[in-house]
Amino acid sequence: MLERLKKWNMNLNTIIGSFIGVFMGHSMYIYFDYKKHPGLYEIQSAPWYTSIQIYGLSTFVVIFIAIALKLLIKKKLKNN
Repeated sequence: MLERLKKWNMNLNTIIGSFIGVFMGHSMYIYFDYKKHPGLYEIQSAPWYTSIQIYGLSTFVVIFIAIALKLLIKKKLKNN
């Protein structure tokens, strides 16, 4: 049981790191693409940073859930 909880904890760490990395990479790509091709973003009805905000919100939700699960795992490991 303890080993399974430790594996879940490690997997959650990987998920958190992956989502942060994807968010940062996407944000940098959108920023540099905007700087290189500002005309493409001017024809859109939404601001150029809208996709960064959407990715940020979804990343926040996933990380929040992962941290909540990590806290539950930590509590169970502490009880054993």
